[in-house]
Amino acid sequence: MKSLKISSELFQRAKAVIPGGVNSPVRAYQSVGMDPPFITRGEGPYLFDADGNRYIDYVLSWGPMILGHAHPKVVAAVQQAAAHGTSFGAPTEAEVELAELVCKRMPHVEMLRLVNSGTEAVMTAARLARGFTQRDLLVKFDGCYHGHSDGFLVKAGSGLATGGIPASRGVPASISAATHSLPYNDFEAVARLFEKRGAEIAAVIVEPVAANMGVVLPESGFLEGLRDLTQKYEALLIFDEVITGFRIARGGASEVFGVIPDLVCLGKILGGGLPIGAVGGKTEIMQNLAPLGDVYQAGTLSGNPISVAAGLATLQELNDPDLYVALKLQTERLAEGLMHEFQRVKVPVQINRITGLLTVYFTTILVNDLTSASQCNTDKFRSFFRGMLSNQIYLPPSPFEAWFLSTLHNETVIEESLKSQHTALKSI
Repeated sequence: MKSLKISSELFQRAKAVIPGGVNSPVRAYQSVGMDPPFITRGEGPYLFDADGNRYIDYVLSWGPMILGHAHPKVVAAVQQAAAHGTSFGAPTEAEVELAELVCKRMPHVEMLRLVNSGTEAVMTAARLARGFTQRDLLVKFDGCYHGHSDGFLVKAGSGLATGGIPASRGVPASISAATHSLPYNDFEAVARLFEKRGAEIAAVIVEPVAANMGVVLPESGFLEGLRDLTQKYEALLIFDEVITGFRIARGGASEVFGVIPDLVCLGKILGGGLPIGAVGGKTEIMQNLAPLGDVYQAGTLSGNPISVAAGLATLQELNDPDLYVALKLQTERLAEGLMHEFQRVKVPVQINRITGLLTVYFTTILVNDLTSASQCNTDKFRSFFRGMLSNQIYLPPSPFEAWFLSTLHNETVIEESLKSQHTALKSI
């Protein structure tokens, strides 16, 4: 690997005009104690930095690049859409087509509202749930990250977990008080809260597979229990599938786990690498959004034609279920290969995985919630991360984030990754 001299110079320039030198906190590489590489382009499963290094990419823009970078059909769709205009602030046929396609892939989504990000999708879902139920309290889970809107920065994952920030300053206590956070996978804690305050609870929002404290799978009965409990108390169940939607299966988490939420939040893959989000669900709930109802939401760039074009091209490419079979096999191949190498050098780890996602935890205990995830050895992760980067493997710069695979992370790419791991482990 070449030095990061040019990237470091760019980072110094950035820090003079951008807070922390980055436009999203984890990119600053503080948790791994180094300056970040500045990326110039992506191609398939690879990234290239300003210093001329080529990396195998397991960040994939934090999830959306499931087809790899610069997929020819996605690029062509974006170019064609841009040639016709970049924004209209008016309805287009393409946004109808995208909504129809999502409803077809996810039958429990009967109506859909496009927004500009996952944060907006969750914010809209929360407002919609409160408006529909005429209740105020929301329930989330420790370590689940639902974007950076005020009401959800309570015991959140992702960058807050990486930076050791329990909650953000600037959020009024009155807003935080309307969100109750409980341990992930602890159904009994949810049941106890409903027994005390069930009549106040508008909705439970959950990542059906947590991916912002690393990958944490739901234990048997957890999602099913949330569904039964919310129905009993006439609250809504919201799946935040900004990460899992169209990644773990064509139909998302409901296809995998058989649990049907009232609302689902989407993003990432839905935009094929461009900014987008969506909230969808049952017609009787969605019709409460303006202009049909009095729950207000709006956005000049919602349904942006370029984002919609990229999303359509991506979802159309993902129509083949065999792609998900292959992605699952490659995820398993990578996880098993990584574990074999760690066991060879007697470095204890836990690897949690599901199709297209995995996390390596440097710990001896089972990771099933934020408390157990937080006990991983961050020093060993830091050494491992730096060793992998020096061997041209681009990982999330945090022990509390998911690794992402694309459909182009084939056997050749996996084998190269494992060879790099073999070398990197010498540094731990």
